[in-house]
Amino acid sequence: MTQQYIAGELSLLLGQLQADMTNEASVVGVAHLRRCAETGPDSALASVAVRALEVADRVCWDSLTRGDGVAFIRQAAICSRLWEFGVCAGLLKER
Repeated sequence: MTQQYIAGELSLLLGQLQADMTNEASVVGVAHLRRCAETGPDSALASVAVRALEVADRVCWDSLTRGDGVAFIRQAAICSRLWEFGVCAGLLKER
């Protein structure tokens, strides 16, 4: 995979997460991560992926706390795709 592809795919996944969020502060945070993925140095992509997973985890917990199972399922699916992509792209280490 080229670094441009990795940055683009990460941005796409972040866009999907962003579209499924209701908390304005989280939306702004994910928008910032998308900009970092799209315009930052390639060396920052791993950090963006880690922070994206942290945000996705918080968003999922938020949905569960509110009792919104439908949103949780959608967000958890995006989180799973973020994780799988990050591992396959070499941005994250599989544990």
